[in-house]
Amino acid sequence: MHSLRNAVVVITGASSGIGRATALAFARRGARLVLAARRAEPLEALARGCRAAGGEGLAVPTDVTEAAAVEALAQAALKAHGRIDLWINNVGIGVFGAFQEAPMALHRRVIEANLLGAMHGTAAVLPTFLQQGEGVLINMVSIGGWSPTPYAASYAASKFGIRGFTASLRAELAPHPDIRLCAVFPALVDTPGFLHGANMAGRALRPSGPMLAPETVAEVFVGLALRPRDEVAVGWTSSAARLAYALAPGLTERGSGTLMRRFLRCAAPAPRTEGAVMAPMPEGTATSGGLRRRGGMRPGMGLTGIALAGLGLAIGIDALLGRRQG
Repeated sequence: MHSLRNAVVVITGASSGIGRATALAFARRGARLVLAARRAEPLEALARGCRAAGGEGLAVPTDVTEAAAVEALAQAALKAHGRIDLWINNVGIGVFGAFQEAPMALHRRVIEANLLGAMHGTAAVLPTFLQQGEGVLINMVSIGGWSPTPYAASYAASKFGIRGFTASLRAELAPHPDIRLCAVFPALVDTPGFLHGANMAGRALRPSGPMLAPETVAEVFVGLALRPRDEVAVGWTSSAARLAYALAPGLTERGSGTLMRRFLRCAAPAPRTEGAVMAPMPEGTATSGGLRRRGGMRPGMGLTGIALAGLGLAIGIDALLGRRQG
C-alpha cells in the first residue's frame, strides 16, 4: 500500500489496549476500520472514535475462538467495503502462576484465543488475499515468542506457536509475493491486559519500570502496512530477549525462573481470578493500563526488571565465558 486512505483494515482484540490504539492510528490516516472483540459497547464507542478521527469504523462483536464467528467477521468487512487490505490478529490473553495451579480449562482457552484465534483469522482472510492477489497479514506475537516466560507457560506456548505458524505459512505463500505475513514482537506494553489476564499465583501482578506505550506498537503496525517486514521487535528488551535465548538458552531459562520466583515471594498477596479469560469483563476499556504513571521500582522488582536482570545475567555470563549453548 502506498497510502492508508480508504484502506480496509480488520483488527481483532480492538476493544482496548494495543488494538484500540491501532484502530485510532489508522483512522487518523483515513482508513476504513472493521473492529472485532467480544465486548460490543466498547467496540461501538471505538467505531465512533474512528469516525471522529477521520476514518470509518464498523463494529463486529466477535469471539475469535469460534471459527464461524471469525469467518462472519471477514464477510462483514467484504460486504461493507468489497475488499480487505490489512488484517491484524491482535488478540492476546494469558494465565499467570505456576502451571499446575491453574485449571486446564484456562490454559486451553489461552491457546484457543491466541494461537487458534490467529489461525482462524488467517483462514478467514487468506482466500480474499489470494483472490485479490495482494494483502498484508500482521500477527501479534510478543517478547514471549522469542524467550521463555516462566509462570505464564501456556501464554508462551501460544506465542511460540504463532511465530512458527506465521513463518511456515510465509514460506508456503512465497509464490505470492504481494501477500505479506508479518510478526510483531513487543516488549512489555502498558495496557489493560494485566487486568484481563487470569492470575492464579495469589500475588499482585503489578509490573513497573520501562514499558512501551500502546501507541508505539500501533505506529509499528502502521509502518508495516506501508512497508511489510517479516519479523519486527518493538523495544530493545524484546531484541535482548531474542539474543539472550539464542546465545545462552540454559542460562536464560534458569535466570528468568529464579528471578520470577523471587518476584512471587516479594509480591503482595492478591486474590486468584480468572480475569477475562473465560468471559469478557466490563473493566479495562482504555488504551493504557495506567501502569507507566506509577514509576519507580518496588523492592520485589517489577516484571520488567526481572526480565532485564535475567537477560543481562545470561548475556553477561555467556560473554565472560565465551560459551555457546545449543
